[in-house]
Amino acid sequence: MRFVSAWTGAAFLWSAAAGVAQEAPYPQKGPIELTVLFPAGSSADVTARMLADGMAKRLGASVVVVNRPGAGGAIGYRHVAGQKPDGYSLVWNSNSISTTFHAGMLAFNYEAFDAIARVLVETPVLAVRADARWKSVGELIEEAKRRPKALTVANSGTGSHTHISSVALFKAAGAEVVDVPFGAAQVVTSLLGGQVDAAVQLPAALSEHVKSGKVRLLAALDAARDPAFPDVPTARESGFDVSLAAWRGIAAPKDTPKPVIAVLEEAIRATVESAEFVAGCERLGARPAFMPAAAFGRLIAEEDAELARLMRLVGLKKTP
Repeated sequence: MRFVSAWTGAAFLWSAAAGVAQEAPYPQKGPIELTVLFPAGSSADVTARMLADGMAKRLGASVVVVNRPGAGGAIGYRHVAGQKPDGYSLVWNSNSISTTFHAGMLAFNYEAFDAIARVLVETPVLAVRADARWKSVGELIEEAKRRPKALTVANSGTGSHTHISSVALFKAAGAEVVDVPFGAAQVVTSLLGGQVDAAVQLPAALSEHVKSGKVRLLAALDAARDPAFPDVPTARESGFDVSLAAWRGIAAPKDTPKPVIAVLEEAIRATVESAEFVAGCERLGARPAFMPAAAFGRLIAEEDAELARLMRLVGLKKTP
């Protein structure tokens, strides 16, 4: 009996120890993989790597960025949605979760993920060459009304956030232009080369050309002026009701445990509020804009409905 009792006691202790090991605080293994939907070297990639470095320091675990570009983000979203909801596979998500779904490129929408935190915001801006005849967004729109479909406006691709932002602006103004979709890298080159009259783009692609005096910004397509370009009025200030900021944040596969989400949320908050991250965003024309999980989830759901409306308006919505 003594032998059985001793064995039973040892087994109990081993079982208890195993249970403790299984319940060790997240993250207990690694690395944590962060999928970026854009190529290496892009502004989205650079900011993701800044975030990953800060998170790794605060979590005590490696956070590895893996680039999975293509199909408007669909390739990366599909990969992450198919992973275990354990906190070890994350996606650097954006408004594209909605535009890609409504364009018919994804079989699932934002509900396939748990929102963890919004990280930053970028303001789409309407840009022309510095020698262009338009000195304000009002002047450009006035000409677009006089000459329907005579002016060309470049964007980063059909269904992209810059495309939807451009559509929203000109629809709100009652003007018709020709939208010209390019790959993101070609938009500014085409504007500077005179192949298009104007472009809607994110600040990171334009800031150096604005500083060098080659590009003039006519309007910021957000509710407030962009701190990177404080002298550029918003579309609303010019009388056009458009507000479509581009955000980036972190999401995980649906049903990720709430304690894991809480740990990640706090690591992201601390990183986003750090002087190092703020300075890095400033260099890239982005605004740190931390938002916790619950509020971020509500923002995504509300914006999804508005993006669906805009895409339906211009015939880009492929889902019911």
